[in-house]
Amino acid sequence: MPIRVGVFPLCLGLMAGAFAPITAVQAQEAPLSVIDWLERNTPTPAVQPQPQPPEPATAPSANVPVVTVSPLDGPAARRVGLAPASITGLPDTLWQGSDGTELAEAISAIKAVRLPATQALFYTLLLAEALPPAVHDADFNLARVDALLRLGALDPALAMLEQIGPESSAAVLARYFDASLLAGTEDDACAKVMAKPSLAPGYAARVFCAARAGDWDTAVLLLGTARALENLSDAEADMLERFLDPDLFEGEPDLPTPAEPNPLAFRVYESIGTPVSTALWPRIYANADLREIAGWRSQLMAVERLAQTGAIADNRLLGIYTDRQPAASGGLWDRVNAVQRFETALNSNSTEAVAKTLPPAWSEMQAAGLGVHFANLFGERLPPLDDRTASTVAFETMLLSPVYEQAATKYAQAAAHAPLLVGLAQGDTTGAQPNGPMEKALVDAFADAPPDATLVGLARTGKLGRALLGALSLVNEGAKGDPGALRQGLATLRALGLEDNARRAALQIMLRPAL
Repeated sequence: MPIRVGVFPLCLGLMAGAFAPITAVQAQEAPLSVIDWLERNTPTPAVQPQPQPPEPATAPSANVPVVTVSPLDGPAARRVGLAPASITGLPDTLWQGSDGTELAEAISAIKAVRLPATQALFYTLLLAEALPPAVHDADFNLARVDALLRLGALDPALAMLEQIGPESSAAVLARYFDASLLAGTEDDACAKVMAKPSLAPGYAARVFCAARAGDWDTAVLLLGTARALENLSDAEADMLERFLDPDLFEGEPDLPTPAEPNPLAFRVYESIGTPVSTALWPRIYANADLREIAGWRSQLMAVERLAQTGAIADNRLLGIYTDRQPAASGGLWDRVNAVQRFETALNSNSTEAVAKTLPPAWSEMQAAGLGVHFANLFGERLPPLDDRTASTVAFETMLLSPVYEQAATKYAQAAAHAPLLVGLAQGDTTGAQPNGPMEKALVDAFADAPPDATLVGLARTGKLGRALLGALSLVNEGAKGDPGALRQGLATLRALGLEDNARRAALQIMLRPAL
């Protein structure tokens, strides 16, 4: 039985002895994804140095101690990550043999992560706590944060920025300031901006922070200076003037929506009573609509948008779905209603009710790109069903859940008509008859297709993290319709020990609607 998502087993002989094997208990207790684990656990803060005991008043001997001298080229690299090895199963040397700039480029090249299985692996790599790269660790850490922000994972990004040290550089403070604005914790960020104005991300941030601190005179002076030096655009200056003294502009037309997404503008526009719709801007802004002050419809749209990239735990999605009863119909409301009716049926232990409510709920969630999330929530709890249609839906749902290996046993009749799906779930496609090049690629990947020799070579030479990023990128490209990349990517994941990720990715490609 393969080890579950988020846990990295021994690499089938490729790197034998490189790190300790994961125990069966760890495998069983591992959560579905790092994001789920973070939702349930507060990340461990960076260890603070402990005060040293006072030195003795006299030396123990007259011997001259040996002093070792080494050059200090800069601050020592630190471990940065939120998920310990006990959760990820990844070795401590994951990044150590690589160049941080090369890793940063590999991370930045991975744009839209299409499959939940590859999303789970990507988050595991982004959040893994391990020894830093040999050089250029700052580039690597910023690339990880940028990837998290791109996916919409605001809280993990903020936690990682805290670990790095918001005041360690202007680049880190700029990201910390922007993320804090979206999280509604701008006062903490502003305190750091005010303490180190030389690292501040521009005059606009300093004006805003001075005003937030109640120092209106300084804010006005900074704004006037910035205008005189032309360090602010007209749009920024107009926005900040209204923020500092909204009464002066009462009755005047609203400012136009900013041409480019900007966290400071987003927060200032909200403060002056003309909020910008998060639907118009990148996914990270959807986090603002998860606050209690947002309406339920806005919360629903935001949580779906974030769930589609794995940026939020499945239980959070269900919690907002079931927060209250829909008061309307059509579109989003039909989906919420279908899921609520199904959950009620499942909790009632009535197989007839489940058979009736499962197909519409499954159809709605699949159409929204949330079928895997639905399966993660309910797949393990599905009962055997006599109705043929409902049984087929339950079989497919269970195949997309963490207990996919049990689906063929529970729904034998449906499994008999889907030998390729059963073969992928078991990791053995011998005898399967593929239909088309994509299915042929899946069959080959679980038969005798060779892994990418370059990536395997990287893993053998201590660049395991770089190899995993490369395999992930291949599978990601393959999911878009490239059979060659798909075959090689899945074969490489398997060669590197990620059998579970490979199987789940293959099943998701077969069962998800158009990606």
